[in-house]
Amino acid sequence: MDLERIKRVGIAAAYRGGEIIRSRVGKTHDIGKKGAIDLVTEADTGSEKAVIEEIQKVFPDHGVLAEESGESGSVSDHQWIIDPLDGTTNFAHGIPIFCVSIAYAHSGDLQVGVVFNPVSGELFTGVKGSGAQLNGRPIGVSKTKAISESLLVTGFPYNFKEIFDQVNTRFGNCLKASRGVRRLGSAALDLCYLACGRFEGFWEQNLNPWDTAAGVIISQEAGAKITDFSGKPFRLEKKELLATNGNIHEEMLALLAL
Repeated sequence: MDLERIKRVGIAAAYRGGEIIRSRVGKTHDIGKKGAIDLVTEADTGSEKAVIEEIQKVFPDHGVLAEESGESGSVSDHQWIIDPLDGTTNFAHGIPIFCVSIAYAHSGDLQVGVVFNPVSGELFTGVKGSGAQLNGRPIGVSKTKAISESLLVTGFPYNFKEIFDQVNTRFGNCLKASRGVRRLGSAALDLCYLACGRFEGFWEQNLNPWDTAAGVIISQEAGAKITDFSGKPFRLEKKELLATNGNIHEEMLALLAL
């Protein structure tokens, strides 16, 4: 498979989805709920439709796993994993921290990731074995060695009220040990910001494959270390994700242990 071609198609699809989202910025939204605080808007569904159409124009026999429509297309070794609008709550409230997230996997192995913020214009890409880029320029994780000098980022799962004590304990441990903790509201961008050295570590639990797939391959290609909270290799079906610059990984594992 020509991964550069895959990347080009992914970028084209991300821009198509981004156009839909950008056209709705600053306007009144038709907001629905998939859960108590899990929102969906017309921009989510419109972006997803545009992204899938763009991919299937070129690869009609590839399968798709998308946040809003689930699995579709052919049963295939080729699968695209799509979050058409990662950061819907931010978008609905007019906060410009959201993105289109698209990954390609072959036989379950992540190969290409594309993450595009249609407001900032930042385009993150990663191709297995070829590194990661931000707007065409190579990126890499930070070289910070101590967690006391690290800026961390996290997210809170939609069911955080059910697991509040463990979420709060981990947050407190990391906040006390680090330079600070941010909460942006987009796991895909969290991973990309780690990839380009803005953060040293990111952790979150109860994420879905479309939340993490593109960001994982981009950050891995930028040199990040990614595991679950016990230090075991991360897989998309896992519900715990810890990503760091590698230098602070062991310290982070200790802080997340309960």
